[in-house]
Amino acid sequence: MNVLCVGLSHRTANVQEREKFAVPDSELASAAVRLGGLDGVSEAVILSTCNRVEFYAASDEPELGMDAMTRFFRERAPAMETTLYQLNAPHSVRHLFRVVCGVDSMVLGETEILGQVKKAYTAAADGNATSKHLNRLFQRAFHVAKEVRTKTSITRGPVSVGSVAVDLAERIFGRLSACKVMILGAGETAEQTSRALYARGLRSIFVSNRSYERAVTLASQMNGSAIHFHEWDRLFQEIDILIGSTAAPHPVITRERLEPLMAARGNRPLFIIDLAVPRDVDPAVNKLDGVYVYDIDSLQAIAAQSLAVRKQELAVCEQMIDRHVDEFSAWLARAHLPPPEIKATPRLALP
Repeated sequence: MNVLCVGLSHRTANVQEREKFAVPDSELASAAVRLGGLDGVSEAVILSTCNRVEFYAASDEPELGMDAMTRFFRERAPAMETTLYQLNAPHSVRHLFRVVCGVDSMVLGETEILGQVKKAYTAAADGNATSKHLNRLFQRAFHVAKEVRTKTSITRGPVSVGSVAVDLAERIFGRLSACKVMILGAGETAEQTSRALYARGLRSIFVSNRSYERAVTLASQMNGSAIHFHEWDRLFQEIDILIGSTAAPHPVITRERLEPLMAARGNRPLFIIDLAVPRDVDPAVNKLDGVYVYDIDSLQAIAAQSLAVRKQELAVCEQMIDRHVDEFSAWLARAHLPPPEIKATPRLALP
């Protein structure tokens, strides 16, 4: 049995490419079931975040399984010629452990990825797309992440995309207490970003989401206000920063919608931080006067400036990960050894 991984990430593809392959949360379970039914694949998990899309599988026929997984992956964006990485065990195992520990993240040591991997695994498991091997693999991955977070300082400093976005807002405006922010979306990234804003002193937060109830829940936690999604532009004149973090499959902030709103603002600039993949902001918005857009890739340079302490811990993390890779690889080998032959005890001849 082998563990396979096919994917792309912020290290190998830009946001324009990543968004084409993204798998919505609502499709994680069904897509994993389809992946698990391919030739050469017996179990499957699909991970899709703003920074990566990765397919994991258990396979008795690695060559056949890898070919099938790669074709299935490329079906999501047939016109894209993006290079995919293809990993077999133990490299696939090490890669997953590094991912779940935040070692392979855009923001080194970020903790958001652990929850995203758990969600991906749960979706696949609930759809019966996993069994003995991937269950064991992902449970071990969560154990590795816990050990790394407990025994190292890899998570010190801004460690999520949301916190980096807030750093950017603070650099632009100085103290955030006088700013007004609108967040489109009420998912995990939106929640983390809201909490980071609130911790930095911002007290005027508007939350707009397709599910108004979720917007109300998130806004109430921050003493903010909820807005129906079709009415978010009603308060547009009041805000300084607009943060996009929806799960929409297409841009929700377009030049056509924004241009008349900007004209009514006079000379007041608008800063947009787009945390969504696929992107919430149409690239044409960048051409509007007074609008400054930062997408997920733009945060890379800011994230790089807070790496010093965490990089010192990287070697320790890698040692921990290597030990767990060796232990899992040993289990994987033992799991498919034939049972030991039981020899009959010779009977003593009766006198």
